[in-house]
Amino acid sequence: MKYLLTIVFAICSFAAYGKDDPEQTKREIGQHRAIAAAHEAAAKCMESGKDEEVCNAELAKACKGIAIGKFCGMKHSHGEP
Repeated sequence: MKYLLTIVFAICSFAAYGKDDPEQTKREIGQHRAIAAAHEAAAKCMESGKDEEVCNAELAKACKGIAIGKFCGMKHSHGEP
């Protein structure tokens, strides 16, 4: 019985966590737009002929606090399958 109650509690907690919070959704939308803008700026930087390291440094600076990782939440395969 104890395990059954634990499972029911876990399922209810998970269901409550999954509900949409309009404010959280708005924040996530803003984060996605900010990340997209940072990546667009990085693409324009590379198109301009600047060195990839310079563009990646600018990307990292633009993404500080909004995404994780060296490439602002994206990992490139660089043509590898």
